[in-house]
Amino acid sequence: MDLPNTVHTPDGPHARTVRRPRLIKALGAVLLSLAAVLDLTATADPGPTLLPQLVVLPAGLAAVLWPVARRPVWLTPAVRTAVPAVLSGTLSAVLLAADRNTAYGFGEAAVLLCLLVIAVRDCPPRWASACGVLAGAAVVALPYRDAAGSSDLSSVNPFLELVLTGVAVGVGGYLRTQDQRRRASVLEIRRAERLAMAADLHDFVAHHVTGILVQTQVAQLLVTTEPERLTGTLKDIEHAAVEALASMRRTVGLLREASESGTADRRPRGDLAELPDLVAGFGGPVGPDVELRRAPSVPDGLPHEVQAAAYRVVQEALTNVRRHAADATEVTVDLDHDGRTLEVTVRDDGRGGTRLPQAARGGGFGLVGLTERVTALGGELRTGPRRDQRGWEVSALLPAPEGAATAR
Repeated sequence: MDLPNTVHTPDGPHARTVRRPRLIKALGAVLLSLAAVLDLTATADPGPTLLPQLVVLPAGLAAVLWPVARRPVWLTPAVRTAVPAVLSGTLSAVLLAADRNTAYGFGEAAVLLCLLVIAVRDCPPRWASACGVLAGAAVVALPYRDAAGSSDLSSVNPFLELVLTGVAVGVGGYLRTQDQRRRASVLEIRRAERLAMAADLHDFVAHHVTGILVQTQVAQLLVTTEPERLTGTLKDIEHAAVEALASMRRTVGLLREASESGTADRRPRGDLAELPDLVAGFGGPVGPDVELRRAPSVPDGLPHEVQAAAYRVVQEALTNVRRHAADATEVTVDLDHDGRTLEVTVRDDGRGGTRLPQAARGGGFGLVGLTERVTALGGELRTGPRRDQRGWEVSALLPAPEGAATAR
């Protein structure tokens, strides 16, 4: 079944948290394979038919274990759950009508229960009930397939099948509820970040427009007093206008939906000049050693929205170090500029073994809003283990052409 991927919407989890879904998937695949082998072992006697193991098991295992990245478009959750369930139910009816002997299929039951969870969790609402009923009916029908206990492995009480079916429905419903809550939380975080950036519209654009107004008044005076200085002033006006339009385009582009009445989030906005204080305050007397390394190529006058995004990247990364890698001893913050892109990288050497209690680690959505901010600027945010596997790394690439830098 599809497990939530903690890499896309986490709050900076470290390697152990990232590997957890993979371990669960691997364990599930091993258990299903063992159950399938048990089915084949139970039908080693010439009496029982191998038809269910040859038809239902391959289809069911493919539906459960097919990798998500290689899954064709047509293999929807409804198809994955309905086809094996229909095959199993049809075989049960045919074998009962023909009075054929078959042992109870532990592997088939396990696969159908997994498909029942998938049906309840992932199918669209109009298909979830139908696919769930098909998978549940196929599971309940399995004990009746056995011809009066022809195999020692087939003495399964139908009541147990009903209990297992109810448990699978409950698990699927719980996971569906959690998925819906998480989607709603992600949407709310993105909406809040859009509103926060909309608030920046006044801070960024009004600054440039005010500068244009002041420089225009100066230009009017220079026309009669010092006309030789007029060319430079007009260039400054042109540059400020371009910066204002660019800031407006990037910020207003986030307002894709109307905001409700209320006050927008007015959190303080940082810039590159405030990074030394942020880094120094993070280390403190008991914290890890933190070093800020700013390359000489980084201009002082980058656009305000780029500086604010860089500040937020560092702030969020340092917060996640404190939440998820309290055992880190060294943290480095690197700023580099190649003439076109500002690269912000935060590395730590934590193993993730010493972390704050769950209640203090946040809701797991810090990087969601940060990704929204970085991508809105045309940048890219990367998170993951360091190449030397000695901790975690957060890296942001923010488009910042050198010509866009504004003089202080």
